[in-house]
Amino acid sequence: MNLSSSIRGVGYRFGSVKDVLAKSNPPKSGDDLAGISARDAVERVAARAVLAELTLADLRANPVVPFEIDELSRMVESTLNEDAYSAVKHLSVGQFREWLLEPTTRGPTLRAVAPGLTPEMAAATCKLMSNMDLLTVGAKCEVVVRANSTLGLPGRLSSRLQPNHPTDDVEGILYSTREGLSYGCGDAVIGVNPATDTPESTAQILTRLHEVRVKNNIPTQHCVLSHVTVQMKALDLGCPMDLMFQSMSGSEKGNRAFGISIALIDEAYAKMKAKTSNRGPNVMYFETGQGSALSSDAHHGADQVTLEARCYGFARRYKPFLVNTVVGFIGPEYLEDGPQITRAGLEDHFMGKLMGLPMGCDACFTYHARMTQDEVESLKVLLGVAGCTYLMSMPVGDDIMLNYQSTSFHDIPSVRGLLGKRPTPEFDAWLNEVGIMDGLKPGERFGDPGVLKR
Repeated sequence: MNLSSSIRGVGYRFGSVKDVLAKSNPPKSGDDLAGISARDAVERVAARAVLAELTLADLRANPVVPFEIDELSRMVESTLNEDAYSAVKHLSVGQFREWLLEPTTRGPTLRAVAPGLTPEMAAATCKLMSNMDLLTVGAKCEVVVRANSTLGLPGRLSSRLQPNHPTDDVEGILYSTREGLSYGCGDAVIGVNPATDTPESTAQILTRLHEVRVKNNIPTQHCVLSHVTVQMKALDLGCPMDLMFQSMSGSEKGNRAFGISIALIDEAYAKMKAKTSNRGPNVMYFETGQGSALSSDAHHGADQVTLEARCYGFARRYKPFLVNTVVGFIGPEYLEDGPQITRAGLEDHFMGKLMGLPMGCDACFTYHARMTQDEVESLKVLLGVAGCTYLMSMPVGDDIMLNYQSTSFHDIPSVRGLLGKRPTPEFDAWLNEVGIMDGLKPGERFGDPGVLKR
């Protein structure tokens, strides 16, 4: 395994596969903060030259967090599909990239290969790709999942309706919910980030959202994004729960900072399979974001793109209905500006879809990041072109509880109309039935929350 290269007569030697991966990464403020990024553009090119020649087998043998200290590394290794892996293990990273971009490499083939890919393989390939490459391959990857509706079909773009309230006032949450539904949003999930993380408040919000869904015969799912242990207690209180949520990290140490482990999520998954109120079979919802491991000093000297891919290796174990990268939420310490946030969104979507996950993206930024409204709107359209499964939606794109900028209720029908995409088939039929939409055009009741029974 060669870890050296030469550029214009200058030799570059890298200490490990982890070092090669880090220095191959496009510029990221988080990697700079961790002290692991390339010194300059030339060293980055030298690292990519080495990376392109490494085989997928080399990457499997060298996870960025050693097997001995990380349960996630051990889990990925022990559950890898050997038949799928055997089909690609001989390829170099450069050859694998070229194969993915071949016009003849399509959705069914990519789905067959996905269970044989480790996170490091997906991350390594990502680092050799341009933004256009990420769009091209992301659009090929088709991942279809089912709960109360069917997500991920070709020609579809869904949304999470996010009716957050700064004091968890249930009536306020329901007002925002009805408004979002009236604009055609919410077919992926109606998901509330709670201000108070208790089983009782979680159960109350879930119960009231369930009543709205059932009373109006809305084919979607609901979720309250409390800690997984809180949701398990809410389930024990007897409330309806369509999806169970948890944030996750790319290392065992990072997951401990979230208060979770593989054993805990296994337990939660089993409970949810037994008690979910959705038709299934997919019952879990996970969120991630580049920089989460670094923020808890759990990155083990690895770059944030590779650690993000490792989140997807963890999520894949539970066959989730939703996976969402909250791409600009953690802050400019990790993704500094519009170009970095845009690149991260396309990277995350590509890696997750390549590994067989139904990837969505919260195209967003915090108020102290250097990103403009125009840039985040461009990212939404790029993600739609790339086949992103779903985006967020909230009143005027401004989350008054979490204090960040994202996608508005109005953006979702705009992007759908621009790209000729529609919601999930079940939700699409419902929107047309109640008059919110007329095919791809706004219907007579578009934007009218009064169309919904209280």
